[in-house]
Amino acid sequence: MRAMILDAPGTHLRTAELPTPEPGAGRVLVSVRACAVCRTDLHVVDGELADPKLPLIPGHQIVGTVEAVGDGAERFEPGARVGVPWLGWTDGVCRFCLTGRENLCDAARFTGYQIDGGYAEYAVADARFCFPIPEGYPDLQAAPLLCAGLIGYRSLRMTGDAKRLGLYGFGAAAHIIAQVAVHQGREVFAFTSPKDEAARNFARELGAAWAGPSDAPPPEELDAAIIFAPVGDLVPAALGSVAKGGAVVCAGIHMSDIPSFPYELLWGERQVRSVANLTRRDGEEFLALAHQVPVRTEVVPFALEEANEALNALRRGEIRGAAVLTLA
Repeated sequence: MRAMILDAPGTHLRTAELPTPEPGAGRVLVSVRACAVCRTDLHVVDGELADPKLPLIPGHQIVGTVEAVGDGAERFEPGARVGVPWLGWTDGVCRFCLTGRENLCDAARFTGYQIDGGYAEYAVADARFCFPIPEGYPDLQAAPLLCAGLIGYRSLRMTGDAKRLGLYGFGAAAHIIAQVAVHQGREVFAFTSPKDEAARNFARELGAAWAGPSDAPPPEELDAAIIFAPVGDLVPAALGSVAKGGAVVCAGIHMSDIPSFPYELLWGERQVRSVANLTRRDGEEFLALAHQVPVRTEVVPFALEEANEALNALRRGEIRGAAVLTLA
């Protein structure tokens, strides 16, 4: 099978021909049709997330069809269309797993990080951590739902019933969650890089009530904010824009250091909290909701062998919506 391989952090992916893997017990072999490119992939490739499996096939927003099943993987039959997310395995017995918090499992393993991912023609995944893909979503449009959508949804849930919602960074996740928030009757305030007028126009197209640069205050106080950009400097900025009792949710798996800020910004029962990974419940709830909204993902397709170009475009902020590798 064709695959894109990371040999060491900070290096380009190389094209390789590998044997097609076999699904072990409880696992399925997925013929990959699309794999969205995530900012977390950048963090892995650039060495900002430590100790990846090496050599590694990145990619954790996989859409494909089940080609074969291992012993005990009766959940899916060959031919079923499935999605494979970031969370790839948990032990199921720790205090986190037993209390509905499997996203915090200390033994968890992650697709495209400790488990080979979807930058390849085939991928093996734990059947427990695969999701049926709703009808009506083509492969390319479904792929960004598997991480940008799921992590965005978990972040949105953490804002409670906030009416005025700020989104800092308007990329793959924000363009999905803005649609969900508008559907729920919230007002969306989009913050982008100061020079990125195109992203602000994109936010307005998707129903944002206001869109402006991240170094400017919103026209009114926010009830909550989600920070999708991996920029620690945005935390005090968001706190300064959130009303008393509001929350600032940091949605990224990696973020630059948060600078010190005066206690006054936090006072008034404001909260700063992070989102870690996802649960299977998140996936089931969000994929059902995405179909109801309906969420429409905007994608920029790349061939599998163009994975380095896709990563570079994402790194430079040139992607409107989500980059997706296509193998169909």
